Amino acid sequence: MIYRFVDCRWDLADPDAGRRAYLEAHVPGAAFLDLDHDLASAPGPGGRHPLPSAEQFAAAASRAGIGGGVFVVAYGSMGGAARLWWLLRHFGHDDCAVIDLDAWRGPLRGGDEQVDAAAFVPRPRDDDTIEIEELAARLDELVTVDSRLVARWRGEPNPIDKVPGRIPGALNAPWNEPVPDVPDGEVVAYCGSGVTACVTLHRLALAGRGGRLYAGSWSEWEQRPDLPVERD
Repeated sequence: MIYRFVDCRWDLADPDAGRRAYLEAHVPGAAFLDLDHDLASAPGPGGRHPLPSAEQFAAAASRAGIGGGVFVVAYGSMGGAARLWWLLRHFGHDDCAVIDLDAWRGPLRGGDEQVDAAAFVPRPRDDDTIEIEELAARLDELVTVDSRLVARWRGEPNPIDKVPGRIPGALNAPWNEPVPDVPDGEVVAYCGSGVTACVTLHRLALAGRGGRLYAGSWSEWEQRPDLPVERD
């Protein structure tokens, strides 16, 4: 088994911050994947960070040295590592773990890395996502979990959400806090754009719970004036 560290740091307010942090100091041998360009497709009606196509993700994973027989160790910020973990599983590569860079006790080094490319073969799953129409039609049946911070979940004005609020009935599980008890049922996680929701899904998976990602998340939902919005 080959181990490949992948740096997934990013900042919503500064698209180049992750790359700068990687060049300043990273785990030796780590590849870098850019959340906006490698782990998402272009923003639009599908939200701020729609899922990448299978071809787009396979190209990025291959450049990062991810292929058969490679165990990925992802680290990042603001859900970037969990997003890579989720995407790898979504595209059929289960050999992946997430670590906290702050807990890393090994050396760090700066500069770029020459990573040997691999051949990533995507095998997309069809049971780990939910589309907006199904979610809207099944709000009373699903356990919907919102991973945004509590102020955004409440619907307080903020610089990120164009329409403050939440999906009706959504429970709050802020991504930067331990996951609270989630009721039994079919879980759907969302956030602002489908990134930090992957933190919630990762933690639920570690606890033996499954769940689906609403990838469009609030940045898609808020674009639909026909859909309900709940606020405190």
